[in-house]
Amino acid sequence: MTAETQAPLAGIRVIELDHMVMGPSCGLVLADLGADVIKVEPLPGGDKTRTLTGSGAGFFATYNRNKRSVAVDLTRPEGTALVHRLVGGADVLVENLRPGSMERMGLGYDTLSAANPGLVYCSLKGFLPGPYENRTALDEVVQMMGGLAYMTGPRGRPLRAGASVNDVMGGLFAALAVLAALRARDRDGRGRLVRAGLFENNVFLMGQHMAQYAVTGVPAAPMPERLAAWAVYDVFTTADGEHLFLGLVSDGQWAAFCRHFGLEALLDDPTLATNPLRVAARDRILPAVAAVCREHGRDALAQTFEALGLPFAPIVRPDQLYDDPHLDRSGGLLDVGLPSGARTRLPALPVEFDGRRPGVYRDVPRAGQHTREVLADLGLDDAEIDGLSAEGIVGITPAPAPTSV
Repeated sequence: MTAETQAPLAGIRVIELDHMVMGPSCGLVLADLGADVIKVEPLPGGDKTRTLTGSGAGFFATYNRNKRSVAVDLTRPEGTALVHRLVGGADVLVENLRPGSMERMGLGYDTLSAANPGLVYCSLKGFLPGPYENRTALDEVVQMMGGLAYMTGPRGRPLRAGASVNDVMGGLFAALAVLAALRARDRDGRGRLVRAGLFENNVFLMGQHMAQYAVTGVPAAPMPERLAAWAVYDVFTTADGEHLFLGLVSDGQWAAFCRHFGLEALLDDPTLATNPLRVAARDRILPAVAAVCREHGRDALAQTFEALGLPFAPIVRPDQLYDDPHLDRSGGLLDVGLPSGARTRLPALPVEFDGRRPGVYRDVPRAGQHTREVLADLGLDDAEIDGLSAEGIVGITPAPAPTSV
């Protein structure tokens, strides 16, 4: 048996009609866990996310490994008929197209579930049903209207988070809902319509700040000016001009730091005996901690903090993660082939099963790379597939030739 056939979701077939990040990240989770995920891409050109530049240049490569690609002209009835046939033998459909798009193509939930009552139909949208549901949403849009941008930037300067947090987390919640729906189907044989919303995901992230207001009666301040829950919870400059985050979140950690660096006067001060007292005296404590950090290099401090069991972190750029020793040794980066034929390493799902991380069964596909084999699975012979290709109803693309990077 291969690693793929032993994976938790082996035997589950998923049809994807999506683009960008939220839908593909849901499909990625299911694919990495062993589901046969068939990505239906539109002709011509496939998923437009493939050609994004700038900050979107990595979207397709990150969220589309372990999937098979079928390229279909969804504007023609022959193309949507093929999708109907695919969905007829599937367990799950994942879509994140604009509201109403699936229904206009005859691929709405009512239509597809009538033909396949066991289908779990997962619809990812900007908003769940309500007054906003037909608005166009982006990660930035919901970050601005859902409080995250306000919390991230300084007051008066809302700032989006530095990753597609809502898109990715929304995809994770959608995958969780799919798994729950599949479990329910095991009991009653009935599929479900499950939905995930980008805005609602963002609001879930803001729950802790909403609860903070409910408990204290004071609106949460933006993170750059927040009153931290702990006295020492900040970024400090080291002797070599580098930066380290240090958080002392228990009395034991505070004592260990003070004893090691000769700050017994602070440790013995009764006005600093508890964390609330120390928070109120941050203007006294932080200069002393900063002075200690300025006396030592970053690497030396890191070794000391680790030995003392203190929470700390260097400030790292994403491109520097390729050289992270923990990721290298723990299997946290997977070798993945790109549609260009180049190879790179990308993050694995952050989970293990019996000590093993989910791996790569298929490289990131070219648009239409698996059209022939998927249609053959439906019972079409080579002549029929060639005819559909000649008529422009499907696209067939060979796998890329491997290249070095």
